[in-house]
Amino acid sequence: MVTTLAMTPAMTLAEKLCARAAGLPLVKPGEIITAKVDLAMVHDSSGPRRLVPKLAEIGAEIWDPSKVVVITDHYVPAVDAESAAILDLTRKWVAEKGVEAFYDMQGICHIVLPERGHLKPGIFVAGGDSHSTTGGAFGAFMIGIGATEMAGVMATGEIWVRVPPTIRIEWTGSLGEGLAAKDMMLKLCGALGMGVGNYKAIEYAGPAIAAMPMVERMVLSNMAAELGGKVGLIAPDAVTLEYLRGTGADVADDALGWKSDPGAEIEAVHTFDAGTLAPQVAAPHSPENAADADAHGAVKIDQAYIGACTGAKLSDLHMAAAILRGRKVARGVRLLVAPASVRITSEAAADGTLATLTEAGAILMPSGCGACAGYGAGVLAAGEVCISSTARNFKGRMGHADSQVYLASPYTVAAAAVAGHITDPRPMLLEKAA
Repeated sequence: MVTTLAMTPAMTLAEKLCARAAGLPLVKPGEIITAKVDLAMVHDSSGPRRLVPKLAEIGAEIWDPSKVVVITDHYVPAVDAESAAILDLTRKWVAEKGVEAFYDMQGICHIVLPERGHLKPGIFVAGGDSHSTTGGAFGAFMIGIGATEMAGVMATGEIWVRVPPTIRIEWTGSLGEGLAAKDMMLKLCGALGMGVGNYKAIEYAGPAIAAMPMVERMVLSNMAAELGGKVGLIAPDAVTLEYLRGTGADVADDALGWKSDPGAEIEAVHTFDAGTLAPQVAAPHSPENAADADAHGAVKIDQAYIGACTGAKLSDLHMAAAILRGRKVARGVRLLVAPASVRITSEAAADGTLATLTEAGAILMPSGCGACAGYGAGVLAAGEVCISSTARNFKGRMGHADSQVYLASPYTVAAAAVAGHITDPRPMLLEKAA
């Protein structure tokens, strides 16, 4: 008698993560599962001020305070009485509920969460912000959800999820001087459109991805949201493990096993060559309006903003410093720099980066979402033009609806601040090299 062993069908990384969260051996795209949440993250805007009335209405408490992370980043520091009240409610709520993972005024949630060791391969995370897809850079299934869904997660520790199909975006070659992950993402937004990943898992792969540090990979996963993606995944590798161990995260021995199987069903594959990429700039009012920097012409700017989860990490500040060292911000231009976390501010101060930026004329601002989300200092007046390292430039997002926001990498933002208009940053870098 011959016994035939059943073989488990090949699965994508997204399917494996969903199966693990649901406690199932196999899931397929389109299937609705009940996923157990390993971690729930909210910030001051999406958190207690929205959750308190919803949980009170159903008479529910937090299912497990040890699995909740709360980060203040939208209303910090408070600029008016309403902001102060939101922060006061947040601080009192975490103390009352026993939430120990509370990071108050420590930076932007998508930076602080991995920085403090909360993310790792294989886990399922619900985030109260649309850019929670950032967690996919670590091989975690991390989704952004609204307040009603988050109230359900807080009460039960579970959430319904439809298993997404996967599209793969492969980057061959290697990035040239003056190029960054932001350029790659703006290229994707322009070439593929913002709906290409609607309710799909976007998986990034290829030699250009493998060569990137974690903080740059985080930009790709973060802006999967701009492509419509449910998640933005990168299979963990040695780079991932080195970063995580540096944060003190407890990484399992099988962490490198979280990857798509050969032969797993991929809905579509899009291939791009990093070696041929030019610096990208997205015109108002959509990341989809991306083109080579030179294609926009010398658009005069009033403000340059280096901030947000996609544009103010330590590596981003280093990019800006490479342009600004020995140069000055153009007359009539405001260059605002808001490091993405207080740790980044400290590191940039220690290595001399902040001195380089401020000597050039940059104005240092507190860590937080700030002008990126239209809160606090740095918002725009009617008719003003800004070039920004943020992820979005929707109409009115950074201030008045009649303002104009262009998106670019920190290299390109800094170069525009020096020139007084949009420009390709590479000539400035070559001039330095010479």
